[in-house]
Amino acid sequence: RNRLKVQSAVKNARGYLEIMEKEGSFSTFLWGFVGGAPIQNSWRSLAEVPAETKESQAMSKALKKRGFSFVGPTIIYAFMQTNGHLCG
Repeated sequence: RNRLKVQSAVKNARGYLEIMEKEGSFSTFLWGFVGGAPIQNSWRSLAEVPAETKESQAMSKALKKRGFSFVGPTIIYAFMQTNGHLCG
């Protein structure tokens, strides 16, 4: 397997535990970046959909600060879409 991915999984697990210890809930931590409710987008075409947003940039920065890796703003934007943080 790819050594960097394995190391990343270990680092991300440690970051998760840190967030749980300091914030009490990983879910609450994540929802804090969107004010606790999904952001309703109203894109008219696929061309309008950005690759990242200020929210995904902020979440990416916060996760990296806690030791996470492979969590750039574009990946985090896709994560936010699939987990209901963003609608539309």
